[in-house]
Amino acid sequence: MTPVQIAVEVVGWAGALLILLAYILVSLGRVTGQSAAFQWMNLLGAAGFIVNGWWHRALPSATLNVVWMLFAAVALCRLWKRKGSSTSAM
Repeated sequence: MTPVQIAVEVVGWAGALLILLAYILVSLGRVTGQSAAFQWMNLLGAAGFIVNGWWHRALPSATLNVVWMLFAAVALCRLWKRKGSSTSAM
């Protein structure tokens, strides 16, 4: 394997582990689905899957993870706006 191929596989596996960890932490009640940590794990995990899926021409997987990443990004924006509005009211 070339260094690029190894990097693509590492990024893909890291993405898989992040999404799995996010699911485990929510299932165990350690984080909520509305937490920034959960959303960042999903966003970064999806990004890893996008890189890996695109490389392997697994376009359905890459497309699904673009949508997954967008949902996480929107959730993070909402969390950021909510946090900003709560601190500006003080």
